[in-house]
Amino acid sequence: MKPVIVTLSLMFISLFSICQTCEEYIEFVKSESYGTTYSSYDSEAISEVTFYDVMIDYQTYYFAIVCFKREYSYSCSEYIYQVSSNTQINYSTNYLNSAGKAFWNYIHPYNKNLGCAPNF
Repeated sequence: MKPVIVTLSLMFISLFSICQTCEEYIEFVKSESYGTTYSSYDSEAISEVTFYDVMIDYQTYYFAIVCFKREYSYSCSEYIYQVSSNTQINYSTNYLNSAGKAFWNYIHPYNKNLGCAPNF
């Protein structure tokens, strides 16, 4: 039984380490976990933020995928951030007042972790 667990753990690490583009990170995180989404209908910039917990080799990693609204369109552009374990609770308790402020305070500080954040 242990060799199977070790093999699966190594497989997850390998999959995680082969992600070389931001789109691959997004696809990988979405495929490994169900997310919790917070929609922002009144925000001018943020359509929604989805938080994911991904366990790799018995360690949990936390991600936020932010969908920024596109001008003159109903679609949005996704960006991924690797965040801390308390980011979701902080964002979720503040985003209804202002999704933009909650983003700047709780998600944007992690913009350099993966190098997948937009340049503002």
